[in-house]
Amino acid sequence: MALTWRTPLLLLISVAAVLVRPEKGTVWTILGLVILLVLLDWWWAPKVSTLQLSRYRTPATRLGEVTETALVVENTGNRRVVGVLRDAWQPSAGAHPNRHPLRLPARERTRLVTPLDPVRRGELATDRVTVRMTGPLGLAARQASALVPGDVRVTPAFPSRRHLPSRLARLRELDGRAAVRVRGQGTEFDSLREYVRGDDVRSIDWRASARSRNVVVRTWQPERDRRVVIVLDTSRTSAGRIGDVPRLDSAMDAALLLAALAARAGDRVDFLAGDRMVRARVRSGHRGDALSGVQDAMVGLGSELVEADWRRLVGAVDDLGRSRALVVLLTPLEPSAIEHGLLPLVGHLSARHRVVLASVRDPELTRLAADREDLTSTYQAAAAEQTIARRQRTAALLEALHVDVLDESADQLPVVLADHYLSLKARGVL
Repeated sequence: MALTWRTPLLLLISVAAVLVRPEKGTVWTILGLVILLVLLDWWWAPKVSTLQLSRYRTPATRLGEVTETALVVENTGNRRVVGVLRDAWQPSAGAHPNRHPLRLPARERTRLVTPLDPVRRGELATDRVTVRMTGPLGLAARQASALVPGDVRVTPAFPSRRHLPSRLARLRELDGRAAVRVRGQGTEFDSLREYVRGDDVRSIDWRASARSRNVVVRTWQPERDRRVVIVLDTSRTSAGRIGDVPRLDSAMDAALLLAALAARAGDRVDFLAGDRMVRARVRSGHRGDALSGVQDAMVGLGSELVEADWRRLVGAVDDLGRSRALVVLLTPLEPSAIEHGLLPLVGHLSARHRVVLASVRDPELTRLAADREDLTSTYQAAAAEQTIARRQRTAALLEALHVDVLDESADQLPVVLADHYLSLKARGVL
């Protein structure tokens, strides 16, 4: 049983009768009458079992975007239903507002929609649906809860997708579908055409020119069907936050943009995520499905408070195939973690593959290094400069082992990584 606001209001009104005749008998009489009315109202209230509840499938959404969940409520009884329904979800699903007024005639149904604004990735589930049905006097209500199963799949945020159209336009230029043809060592021969002003003289085909009245140049298109292996570090270093966003989420954003671009370029995309163990693995299948496969694999990933076992992760890269690939390591450029974990093994990778290390840089370090207004900020600036110097030394060690190091802010890393991939493709060095 649940009491409504009308019950204490009725008691407050009854105080007037007590003031008129302030006797013990009056108090007990009024109190008994109110209790009787409440019990009768509860008894006359429709039973919750007369309602049938079902839920539509909730569509998946990205983190930071709003979706909706819908309940169908059917009144199978012969009486009108008046009350409130609460569609509860786990707190991180962001179900608000989730209370819906019910005024449902007999033998009819209605659809109740609850907006969901999730605050974390993963499979987020419902809690309980609670229904409160009031009696004809509105003093008391029957209340019951039931499980109406449902969940919503929340994939990683992909803010850098706004840069995808411009990168795809550049890719079309490289791929020869636009007017521009790219020439470069290691690309695939496409066709011959007459020389025009501005063409690279190194692309002139002298044998073909000797058989023609005009100078002829070769045109090239980037090599296709290459392998791109994306390795996402989920160890403790990925748990650090840059502003309000974890490093892991920023790295995911860069991985998604690269996967989308590489798949459209006709390359095969493999994905690995792990720390002390491999947490997710996506093998190359249909190239058009690369982005959705990588995105789905990221749903349940989170930062683990353990050190990365790079020997196991490098071994997992070898297990994906021995052919040459572009291996992108999305891991923070933390000197101690890199020098003791990754550095002894990176030579093995760079001997077989083209290796890129992409790291999310904290702009707070640059700000602290430039601030020397007082004694405290000067000490902080010295510590920040020391940290920056160690990062630069670690980057130099990696570059000496033929690793391309991209250390950029969270906003710039996806774009810089995509541009670097296009540059490698244009030069034909994948």
